[in-house]
Amino acid sequence: MEKGTVIKIISNQYTIESELGEIVAKPRGKMRLDMAPVVGDVVNFEQVEDSYRIDSIEPRKNRLLRPAIANVDQALIVTSLKDPDYSCHLMNRLIFLVSLANVKPVIVVTKMDLVENSEEFEQEFEQYRKAGYEVLYSYPGYNDDKLKDLIEGKISVLCGQSGAGKSSLLNRLDPTFQLQTQEISKALGRGKHTTRHCQLHRVCDGWVADTPGFSSLDFTRLDTSHLDECIIDFKPYLNQCRFKDCIHVNEPGCAIKEAVKHKLINLSIYEDYKQIKEKK
Repeated sequence: MEKGTVIKIISNQYTIESELGEIVAKPRGKMRLDMAPVVGDVVNFEQVEDSYRIDSIEPRKNRLLRPAIANVDQALIVTSLKDPDYSCHLMNRLIFLVSLANVKPVIVVTKMDLVENSEEFEQEFEQYRKAGYEVLYSYPGYNDDKLKDLIEGKISVLCGQSGAGKSSLLNRLDPTFQLQTQEISKALGRGKHTTRHCQLHRVCDGWVADTPGFSSLDFTRLDTSHLDECIIDFKPYLNQCRFKDCIHVNEPGCAIKEAVKHKLINLSIYEDYKQIKEKK
């Protein structure tokens, strides 16, 4: 039995990166009905006559639903400062979304070269850095070595507003890389006869997936009961509230609200958290 990682799925054809190189396999019939592999899955497969068959899936450390990707190490939240303009609230919600999926958020700031008040933005992002988030900058002419090192050997997803510079970022990191976003978008399933297509791309000795599905930030269908535990800013103050079941919105004796009051927690992070909890 061989082992490898699923890097592309087209219909029921699964491309697997393994010690044998890239091979194409199909899952055994029972697995298709039960739990089909997704991109990022580590699978066990074997050769059966002149084709390959996926026999089983190794336990996953996480799984994103839209798009369907497993075993993601980090989400690069690509945050534009101009065209489209910077929105801390969109960024915060992307941070929450990936954190709820047990994926590490990394803030990647683009188009810093297009704004005049760059120092104000740097102060803003310093708040995130102090809280414990990794913050990197990337624009034409900027040294991207830290970002390249971050991607190496990992499975990363890219998320952010349309136009934030995700494709340009990838092309800067790896000049041989050309992400055919329109082709992929067409292949993602508009109409019942369209081929389903999801893929990891090799960039800087790592794997990267572009994730248009993250543009939908509806939290009403998600279990946000443990969202407070997922937010890095809150972690020093958890379990210090007067009530064990405190949700940090209206309760008295709340350590999180007290920390916000003393500017120990980023106000915008707390406001977005509160808004999500109040809608539940």
